[in-house]
Order: sequence, then C-alpha cells, then structure tokens
Amino acid sequence: MAAGYSAISSYSRVEIMNLVQERPQRPIAEIVDATGLHPNTVREHLQRLIDAGYVIAETEHRTTRGRPRVLYTAATGTPGAASPVARRKVADAARRGDLLRRIAPEGRGATLSDAAVHQLDALIDDLGEAGFDPLVDEEALTVDLTPCPHAPIAEHRGTLCGVHLGLMESVLAQAGGPLRVEGIAPSCDPSHCVVHLAATSD
Repeated sequence: MAAGYSAISSYSRVEIMNLVQERPQRPIAEIVDATGLHPNTVREHLQRLIDAGYVIAETEHRTTRGRPRVLYTAATGTPGAASPVARRKVADAARRGDLLRRIAPEGRGATLSDAAVHQLDALIDDLGEAGFDPLVDEEALTVDLTPCPHAPIAEHRGTLCGVHLGLMESVLAQAGGPLRVEGIAPSCDPSHCVVHLAATSD
C-alpha cells in the first residue's frame, strides 16, 4: 500500500500524533497553538487518526460551569488509553494470520508463543497500512522497514521515527503479548531502518 493512503502520511498528522504521544488529554486549542493549523483542519486530522486506531477522544469531566472540552490521547493499549478500532484491527490481523498459517503451516514461527505471533500479525498489518513492506525475522526479533517510504523527509526524521516507534509499541501493546519495541538499529543511511524487538520474561 502506498504511503500516501496512510493515516500518518501527512506530516501535519505526524506532528499531531507526536504531540498526543508526548502528553495525553490534549484539547484542540493546544494542538492548534502548537501546529499553527486551523481548528477545523486539526479536527479532520484527529478524526483520521481516531479512525486508524491511533488516537482516542474523551469528553472532559468538569466541576465548574462551561462546556466540557474534548481531549485527545494517543492510543497506547494501556488501561484508559485503548482504542476499540485498534482492538478490532488486532483481532482481524490474528484471524488472517491464523488462517494463513493453517494453509501454509511451514511458515509458523515455532520459537514464538501464539500471543507473540499474533502481535507480529498486528504489527505487519499496521506497517503495511503505513506504506512499509516489513520483513520480520522471528529468530532475531527484528523488523526491517527498508526502504523507508518517509526517508525523503530528512529534516523531520527524528520526529517521524519517534512517532513510528510509538505506534509500533502501541500496536504490540494493544495485541497483548511478550513483545516490546527495543529501538532502531543505528545506520548512516536514512533509508535503511531495522527495528529491534524484545520479549519480556513473562
């Protein structure tokens, strides 16, 4: 899938995603101030991120007069920050993965638990939607994202990589299982990207 169809293909949405990853419960006004975008544009971008399962919205609980604000938080899969859209996507990815493994059982990673395999199913699906063509090494626990479709945007590389890592971590958390993101392998080539995963002991 082309990166142009991704919920985070727009750098404005990446910027918004970065803000809600940095601090939860952001009101529209804060995001507008930080990005300089029109409030309606910010709302449209946030809706795209909600539809993708990356952001959740909640109504502020007020103890004073005034209309409650809508607050936006990155969907991290933790209690209070889980997205029903992300949960559905995770379940769909696991069903598709299980079906493919029944058809071609030789592709099953024997060293990983079912929970870890389902985490990888969800991660591969999500990365594919974001425009990547991920190559997973289940033994080494690496995900090769080369070539990176976002590499040409070199001036925003740090923010882009940080947002992508946060999204990968949230997908793994939403799926539930032992795998977590450990980091990106250092490289002098901005188009080369290998993400390292780690398995928790429990």
